[in-house]
Amino acid sequence: MFKKVAVIGSGTMGSGIAGQVANAGVEVWLLDLPSEGEDVNAIAAKGLERLKDPNQPGLMSEEAQARIHLGNIRDDLAVVAECDWIAEAVVERLDIKHQLYAQVAEHMRNDAILTSNTSTIPIKLLTESMSEQLKQRFAITHFFNPVRFMRLLELVRGEHTTDEVMQKLEEFCEQNLGKGVVRCADTPGFLANRVGVFAIQCALHEAFKMNMAPQVADSLFGRPMGIPKTGVFGLYDLIGIDLMSDVVKSLVSILPQKDAFHAVAEPIDIMTQMIANDQRGNKSGKGFYYQADSSADKQVLDFATSTYVDFERPNIDIALRAEKQGIKCLLDDDSDYGDYAWQVMSQTLCYAASLIPEVGNDPSAVDEAMKLGYNWISGPFEIIDEIGIDYFADRLRSENRAIPAIISQALASEQKSFYRVAETDYQRRLWQSGSNDLEWQTITRAPGVVRFNETRNTLKPVNSNESASWFDYQNIALVEFHSKANALDAQSMQILEDALNQVQSLGLKGLIVHNDAQHFSCGVNLGAVRAFIEAQDFDGLDKFLDHFQQTVHKMSHADFPVVAAPAGMSIGGGFEVVLHAQHVICHANSVMGLVESLVGVVPAGGGCKENLYRWIDKLDLDVSNIADASWKAFMNIGYGRTATSPQQARKLAMLRDSDPYLMNRDRLLAKAVEYINQQQTPIHPDRPELTMPGRDVYQAMGEWLDQGHNKGMFTPHDTVTGRAIASIVSGGDIDAGTVWTEQDLYDAERRAFLSLAQTEATYARISTLLDTGKNLRN
Repeated sequence: MFKKVAVIGSGTMGSGIAGQVANAGVEVWLLDLPSEGEDVNAIAAKGLERLKDPNQPGLMSEEAQARIHLGNIRDDLAVVAECDWIAEAVVERLDIKHQLYAQVAEHMRNDAILTSNTSTIPIKLLTESMSEQLKQRFAITHFFNPVRFMRLLELVRGEHTTDEVMQKLEEFCEQNLGKGVVRCADTPGFLANRVGVFAIQCALHEAFKMNMAPQVADSLFGRPMGIPKTGVFGLYDLIGIDLMSDVVKSLVSILPQKDAFHAVAEPIDIMTQMIANDQRGNKSGKGFYYQADSSADKQVLDFATSTYVDFERPNIDIALRAEKQGIKCLLDDDSDYGDYAWQVMSQTLCYAASLIPEVGNDPSAVDEAMKLGYNWISGPFEIIDEIGIDYFADRLRSENRAIPAIISQALASEQKSFYRVAETDYQRRLWQSGSNDLEWQTITRAPGVVRFNETRNTLKPVNSNESASWFDYQNIALVEFHSKANALDAQSMQILEDALNQVQSLGLKGLIVHNDAQHFSCGVNLGAVRAFIEAQDFDGLDKFLDHFQQTVHKMSHADFPVVAAPAGMSIGGGFEVVLHAQHVICHANSVMGLVESLVGVVPAGGGCKENLYRWIDKLDLDVSNIADASWKAFMNIGYGRTATSPQQARKLAMLRDSDPYLMNRDRLLAKAVEYINQQQTPIHPDRPELTMPGRDVYQAMGEWLDQGHNKGMFTPHDTVTGRAIASIVSGGDIDAGTVWTEQDLYDAERRAFLSLAQTEATYARISTLLDTGKNLRN
C-alpha cells in the first residue's frame, strides 16, 4: 500500500489529513507556501501546531508527530517523486489548483496517485488541463473535519479514473485511515453536505419562523430526532456563524436554480447583524450562546431584544420520550414541538429522497453518508422505514405536498420499505429507472468489516431489556449496551451477568462486549445513583455496586475468553467493564479513563483496584513494595485522567501492551471474533495479595492534597474525594505491611463511594451535571 504520502496545503483539512496518515504509521510530507521570515516553513509548521490542540488532538502519539516532515512547494516539491499518494488541500480556486497540478506532474511518479479534497469544484474542471495518463490517476478524496475523528470519506472518480486507483484509495483510506468510504457521483456537494446542510438550514429557518428560542430548538433538533445533541444553534456557534454562512453561500453557488436548497438558504437579518457585531460563535466568545468563562452561568440570545438572558435547560417531556421511543412519537405530538420536528424532518426526508437518482441509485449511500459524516443515528431512508412509508406519504398528501418518485416506487411495491431481512441477509433497495419496483440487494462489506447495527437486524436476542441485550453471534455471546449514552444501570449488569452465566451451558466459545453506538459507555447511570441518594437507600446502592463488582469480576475470571471491543468513550463505569475484560481490542480514537472524582465519588466497580494492579505490573514491582504504584494510581484516579489514544492509555496503565487497537472501528467485531476463535483457553489476570503501604503513604497523600488546596488547586471536596481514593490505593489508616486481597480492594471502593454519596457536595455535583450538563467541582 502507500509507504509515503505528500499533503499540499496545511490548513485545517490538509493538516488533518497529514495527521491521520501519520497516525496510520505512514511517513508524510506536509507542504505549503514558503514564508518570508526566519522559518521558511512557518505556514506548514502552523498546520502541525493545529494538530496538537489538547481539546481535539489530531495526533495519537509523539511517534505519529515524528512521521510528519514540513516543507514548502518552492523548495521541497521534488519530494513528491518519493510519494505514492499526493493529496491536494489548497484554497478552492480552480486557477491555483491547475497551476499546482502542473507543478506536481513534473515530479510525481507514473504510478503515483493525485487527489483533491474539494467539495465544490467538479472533477471534470479539475482535470481539464491534465494529461490523459494523469487523469487516470486522479480522484477526489473528500474528508470531513476533524479528519481524525470524522468517519466519512466521500470518494469521487473522474471519467478516466481507473478501477485500480479507486480500489487502492478505498482500501488505504478504509483500512489504514479508518474511514467509512462512500463512493459518490460528481454532483454538487456530493452526499453528506448536500443533505446535512439542508437539514441544518431547515432547522434554523423553521425555528425563526416559529419564533422558537435557540435552547428549545436545540433540545428538539438533537437526540430526540436522532441527531447529535449540539443542536442547530449550538452547531452554528461551534462551526462559526460566519463560516457556516459561507458554506451555505458556496452550496447556493453550485446547486441548480430549481434545487429546494435555495428556499432554506436565504440570509437571516439577525444573523447578518451578529456577524457584523463579531458575535460569530465560540471562536469569538459570543454567538447564539454566551458564557463569560467556565465558572460563569451560560446565557442565550433573546431574539426579541438582541440581548443575552439566563439560559434555562428546557425540560420537554415529549423530547425525552422520543430519545427512548424514537422520533415518531415526537412527530405525532400535537404541539409546537411536534410541529417543528415534522416540518424540519419531513422537508429533509423529501429532499434526500428527491436526490435519487441524481446522486446515484442507492438510497443506502445517502444514509451511510449522514451517519458517518454527520453522526446521525439513522439515515433519511432508515428514518422513513422507522416511521413507515405509508405514514410519511399520507401526511405529505394531507398537506398537499409532492411525494418524491422513489417514495412512490416503494409505495407501489409489495414490501414498503427501503431495507429488509431476507433469511439471514440484510438487504437494501436500489432505484430502477422506468420500473414500478425497486431492486433488492444484500448489503455486503469488505472482508473484516462488520457493523453490528446492521447485523443485529438478522438476529434475535437471547435476552434483552431497555438497557442491554445479548446475542448468540457466530457461536459467541455478544453483549450490547443500548441505553442513553450507554450509561450502565442494574439492567445493564443483569444482561452481562446472564450472558456470562450461560456461555458454557449453551456451548458458546466466549463472550464479547461491543456496540456500534457513538460511545461504548459513558459510565454508570448517575440518575440512578442520585435516586438512591434521594431515597437515602444506601443499602440498595451498596447492593448495586456489589453486583457490578461481582459481574465484572466474572469477566476477568471466566473459564472462557472475554473480549471488550470499545470505540468512542469508555469512561467511569464503562471503562471498569473494559478493565475487567481478559483481552481488549479498541478503536484508535477510544477515550478511556476513570473520571468519577470529577463528580465527587470514586470508581467503585473495580476501577481503583485494577489501576493499582496494572501500575504494579507496569512498574514491575514486588507485591510487598507497591508504594510507587499507589502514588501512580492516586494521581490517575484523583485527577480523573483520560487517554485520548491507545498509546496514551498504555502509558497511563489503562491498557496492557498486549491489547491491540484498530484504525477502523468497523473492524473491531470481526477481530474480536477472530481472537476468540484462536484463543482456546482463557487468560486470567494475576491478582495476588498485596502488602499495602498503609498509614505513612496515606498521610503523605493527604498532606499533598492539603498543599494543593492551600495553593487554590483543589476545592475542599476535592480533598475529601482525594483522601477517599488514597484510602483505597494505600490501604488508608492501617499499619504498613497489612495484606489485602483483591476482594479487600473491592470492599474499600464500596465503602469510600458510600461515604462520599452521603455528603451534600457529592449530591450537588451529581445534580449539577445531570440538570445543567456542567461538570463542576464545587
